[in-house]
Amino acid sequence: MQATHTPPQKKQVTKTLKERFFHAFLFEILAIGLCAPAAAWAMGKSLFEMGVLTAVIAWIALVWNMIYNAGFDRLQNRLGFVRNMRMRVVHAFGFELGLILIVIPLAAWWLDISLWEAFVLDIALVLFYLPYAFLYNLAYDRSRPRVMAWLGRGKAQAAPADAAGIAPAVAPAGAAAVTRQSPCA
Repeated sequence: MQATHTPPQKKQVTKTLKERFFHAFLFEILAIGLCAPAAAWAMGKSLFEMGVLTAVIAWIALVWNMIYNAGFDRLQNRLGFVRNMRMRVVHAFGFELGLILIVIPLAAWWLDISLWEAFVLDIALVLFYLPYAFLYNLAYDRSRPRVMAWLGRGKAQAAPADAAGIAPAVAPAGAAAVTRQSPCA
């Protein structure tokens, strides 16, 4: 009798639009509350000017976050990589690089500063956001089962995720499937 070896199933990243929005919205609201007062003080601008700028950047970042993370999830599903520490760092740097390219012209125009000054401001924001994004996503990963329960309250829930964020997925009859929840997004 010969044993057959079944290759491991790829774990698919699945998130609802509602969860993606909640994740990105909470990220940006917390960041505005931390960032706007510090940036206003550092730039010698009014809290209003920096508050509006950080709110607009947050809105842009919210949309960019959803687009970037959906693309990153698709890339993960296609290539099958694991979101280990190295991939978390790659994820954070890729997100911030894309945002830099969007934000510099906006900041220069709004604050009536040069592109160089806007670049320096944006680098300062990146120095805040890189560790913030990393720590926020780690905290979100750990609290995700509670977040999902809160987002789905009043609805019948699928089988709950385990401590690693793994939840069973619906699979065709006779097929085994596992869903890996995205830890970075």
